[in-house]
Amino acid sequence: MSEYRPGSKEDFDRLYQHSYQRLFRTVLAVLGNPAAAEDCVQEACLRAFRAWPAWKAEAPAEAWLHRIALNHAISVRRRERLREAAELVRRLGRPAEAIAGPEAASEPDLLRELRALPPKQAAAIVLRHVHGYTNREIAFALGVPERTVASRLIAAKARLRQRLGPPGDVPRRGEYSPAAARPD
Repeated sequence: MSEYRPGSKEDFDRLYQHSYQRLFRTVLAVLGNPAAAEDCVQEACLRAFRAWPAWKAEAPAEAWLHRIALNHAISVRRRERLREAAELVRRLGRPAEAIAGPEAASEPDLLRELRALPPKQAAAIVLRHVHGYTNREIAFALGVPERTVASRLIAAKARLRQRLGPPGDVPRRGEYSPAAARPD
């Protein structure tokens, strides 16, 4: 990995070019909406650029940028959940299928389940399993101790396992599943 100099516009441009796609995929996994993810990454990069002269070179630049983007994505997600709660209150009394909407059925299972996780757990899962970050790198990106990263990963995996079932137990689309056919 090449070195970056705090405050250098050229180095920030290089960092932006190098990390944009990874930032976008991470934020997309947290927000689930490409347009919102694009806006969030752009805002995070603008914030990072303004703070670039104060960046400390002992911290990995891309992890620092991820931290800014994830903090902003988590804030966006909180505001989105508040709007969703208000919408749900407004819709009380409507049939259940009207609340879910047709787009819910077409959303990939894993992405839908990642969005159901608390944002900080989803961020840890994406940084580990999509980008291959170590616990130390994730800890820096999220601004938490390594032990917290480990507990978030464990909790997120347990929650995903509970909701999706153990690996190998999940039938493919259109495939018969005796467990799914059993009445509750």
